[in-house]
Amino acid sequence: MRRVTPMRSYRIPPLTALVALVAAAVLAITVTEVATASAAPAASARAPITCPSGGPYSVRSYGATGNGSTNDTGAINRAIDAASAAGGGVVQFPAGTYRSANSIHMKSNITIQLDSGSTILGSPNDDYDPPEPNPNDEYQDYGHSHFHNAMIWGDRLSNLCFAGSGTIDGGGHLITGNPDSGEADKIISLTRCEGLNVNGITLRRGGHFAMLTNACNNISSDRLRVDTASDRDGWNVINAQNVTITNADIEADDDALAFKSDWALGRTYDNGHATVTDSRLSAGCCNALMFGSETCGDFTDYRFERITINGSNKSGLGMVSMDGTTISDVHYKDITMTNVRGAIMQKVGTRRRCGDGPGVGRIQNITYENVTSSGQSSNNFTATLWGESGANNRIRDVTFTNVDLTVPGGNGCMGTGVPSNDPNNYNPVSIGTRPAYGWYIHNAHDIRFVDSSVQFASNDCRPAVIANTGSGVSFERFTAERGSNSPFDMGFQSITGYCVADSSNTGGGTLRTSTAGGSTQECTPAPGNRFEAENATISQGVVESNHAGFTGAGFVNYTNVAGSYVEFTVNAAQAGTMPLTFRFANGTTVNRPMDITVNGVLASDELAFPGTGSWPNWTTTSITVPLNAGANTIRATATTANGGPNLDHLALPG
Repeated sequence: MRRVTPMRSYRIPPLTALVALVAAAVLAITVTEVATASAAPAASARAPITCPSGGPYSVRSYGATGNGSTNDTGAINRAIDAASAAGGGVVQFPAGTYRSANSIHMKSNITIQLDSGSTILGSPNDDYDPPEPNPNDEYQDYGHSHFHNAMIWGDRLSNLCFAGSGTIDGGGHLITGNPDSGEADKIISLTRCEGLNVNGITLRRGGHFAMLTNACNNISSDRLRVDTASDRDGWNVINAQNVTITNADIEADDDALAFKSDWALGRTYDNGHATVTDSRLSAGCCNALMFGSETCGDFTDYRFERITINGSNKSGLGMVSMDGTTISDVHYKDITMTNVRGAIMQKVGTRRRCGDGPGVGRIQNITYENVTSSGQSSNNFTATLWGESGANNRIRDVTFTNVDLTVPGGNGCMGTGVPSNDPNNYNPVSIGTRPAYGWYIHNAHDIRFVDSSVQFASNDCRPAVIANTGSGVSFERFTAERGSNSPFDMGFQSITGYCVADSSNTGGGTLRTSTAGGSTQECTPAPGNRFEAENATISQGVVESNHAGFTGAGFVNYTNVAGSYVEFTVNAAQAGTMPLTFRFANGTTVNRPMDITVNGVLASDELAFPGTGSWPNWTTTSITVPLNAGANTIRATATTANGGPNLDHLALPG
């Protein structure tokens, strides 16, 4: 049955003489022209996309009426065919309403130019293309698995553009669940495409998806508006590399903007090199800015900056690794959230719903800077980092700088034990009520809070923070509001090496900490001042990760011979003497001294690396040495037949 959607009022872009005069000028837009000057560039270079400019091929010239009632699909497809036969060009929609009762078939080298006042409108006739068979549809939801049942679809295409200021509107006729044959559940559906530009248009009432792109690379979008709050998802960017999105305004009911990697095309894809800037997002029922839940291929190199989120009933900033993926090098900056149920969530799960028998994934090297959240629902989710129990499946290297959360509070006292968890469910509700009102951190390493705070609107008896199982959790200049009956402010349960420095409650008092099975340490340097041993030059040693608590991706286990060494290249901002801090573990009772040379000169003869009690028990030792401005070579060489300790990293101050 088709879901009947009640009619809503919408804001139609104003038609002005100026827009009409410059409409033709946008036909040759390139990616570099689309990206705003303020947009942060992606880390990898990409070839510019030049929108096809031949023609134009007006759909009216091929029989379209634009009267809102006649089925104009045949004329639209004839115009696309004509432009394609000529090697590509602009398929133009002058002002008018073009009812499309059948699927529009995209082809390579086509610009769909929607002039101001033009609308492509969906139809209730149920005559869209049927869903194509897919032997992989068991691995993801039906809507992710079929692509032809859409208003507009294309496969294995290149150089595609949607430009102008017009609208594509499902009209309330697209399906939000599993459609029957002839019913469409998405507006734009593109697979295995190379080069896509979406500029200025509006997508409205999209069914399951306003736009679904899978295995499309080199995507650019500027000033895209999506209003599908009465339906479901805004834009799912799946299996994609090289994506630039600027000035988007996406209002959805389900996920607004989601980056995913599924098995719909029968293989894994690498994902990454993406930026989203200067955009506005909202999600009525679900997640505003999301990684997952489909997470088969790895994700790396994402930048999200200057984003406003207003409304999300799950996570404002959500990130899950459910199907074996590694999510790394993701950075959020200047994010403002209001009315979100859960501000920040990271979770590693064990669903493993991909066709290549994946293991369990991990999340690492994530930063949040200048992030605020306020006005949350009273039934909110505590900000959560939840890793899995395996040493390689935890969350690690996450830094929060100037992250300030105001939560509803209002909860009574409760136990501080680990809450329940469904490892196959990615939603925030899959984890039981967190025993902390501000942050709950579980199975995580090297989590750092700097100049951040958490407070509540109503008194809450729970502690502000609980960290359970992990290592290297630090809070520097952290402020937390204290509930009147709270047993303590911050709890560290089986955390090896936590620190709280220069921190206080909102009244200026010292934060009360509770420790169960953990240990304190000096606050560790930020990742930028830390040099991982596994990335250094290694002579007679191996990189391992079998002992928990390391930073980065592992540590170096020295071969048990004199002369084995690890050599770092360390960059100093300026010349001068400064401390070098070595983080290490020595599970024996025997000292394993090492010579430390700096730029070829012996700086310390047999620096002591004594036993630490066990191999997962990490500690530090420091020496002060002269460094040059710029690159310096630091070598740590074992001086006895026992070799060196397990060496985790070398750090400079800061």
